[in-house]
Amino acid sequence: MNASAKSIDYTRLLPGVPHIESPFFARIIEQLELDAPTRQIAVDLFMKGYAVIDFPEPEFDGIAESIKADLHDQFDWEMWHSHGHRNGASLRIMDAWKTNQNVRRLASNPKVMDLLSLLYGRRAWPFQTLNFPVGSQQHVHTDAVHFSSNPERFMCGVWVALEDITAENGPLEYYPGSHKWPIYTNEHIGQCVSEMPQRPGQGIYEEMWRALIEANHARPETFVCKKGQALIWCANLMHGGSIQLNKDLTRWSQVTHYLFEDCAYYTPLWSDPFYGHVYFRRPTDISRGEVMASRYVGRELPENFIEESKRGHLAFDPELYLAANPDVAAAGMDAWLHYALHGRGEKRPLRPEP
Repeated sequence: MNASAKSIDYTRLLPGVPHIESPFFARIIEQLELDAPTRQIAVDLFMKGYAVIDFPEPEFDGIAESIKADLHDQFDWEMWHSHGHRNGASLRIMDAWKTNQNVRRLASNPKVMDLLSLLYGRRAWPFQTLNFPVGSQQHVHTDAVHFSSNPERFMCGVWVALEDITAENGPLEYYPGSHKWPIYTNEHIGQCVSEMPQRPGQGIYEEMWRALIEANHARPETFVCKKGQALIWCANLMHGGSIQLNKDLTRWSQVTHYLFEDCAYYTPLWSDPFYGHVYFRRPTDISRGEVMASRYVGRELPENFIEESKRGHLAFDPELYLAANPDVAAAGMDAWLHYALHGRGEKRPLRPEP
């Protein structure tokens, strides 16, 4: 690094881009002076979109066995063995951290949070857990449509094996390098979800994702690993679950999703930002038990903006809606309820014409 480069603090040039996805990555890594193992994790995330670590919990084996014993009877094993496995279903518990302290302990591991905070340049905090006793068998996808941030890409996942994972019990599948692809959301695939009768699932993206993989000649890898190994992946990494070849095996694992401070948190799949509709999230920092406010460059988003954005494609005024639709007013119906159930689909006016 030359003298002029050394005088620049590259970690501050693009604070709205994670360090491990920054165009200044090489300079940032030099300035952070990482030890060799951490540097390798950073390079793997930058180049491949994922990195493998040994989960830094000295009591991991005991914690894993306790989670498996505590959660076992909460799954529909009969469904799985009779037809679920064959039909591509899975078994999972979302947010078991609310009732299971060991799930919360893994999610809130301070060494993992410190590592992510260092590599992303903002404090990391866990907001969701998923516990699986078998393979997820989930279609390949990117998390960036399900839970995202503004600035984008300040989200990541950590998947940890609670037992040995083989090719037989549905290992995680992912496409190295796909995290560098653009993040495509509703406007890119020509979908206005605000006009749909109900919230869509990721199925509206799956054909495009398959074609994107083919167009990029991407090849999948699977994560065959030992108990206690973990995979960190970037927000836009294409990943899913392999078909579980042996339905009689288990594949216990825990996924924790992390967000980062000073961002706005929302679900792109259910949002049309330039149509006035943003599905903002109110995620809880599992490690602190605090609901995290959405922020924009250090400023908390106004509550009225969040509420109006969640309601619909324009700021909704009940009085103006009834004035524009006298039949609804004459029927004595609640303005917002009528619009949600009927008016949006009928393309009713939201206010009288001037």
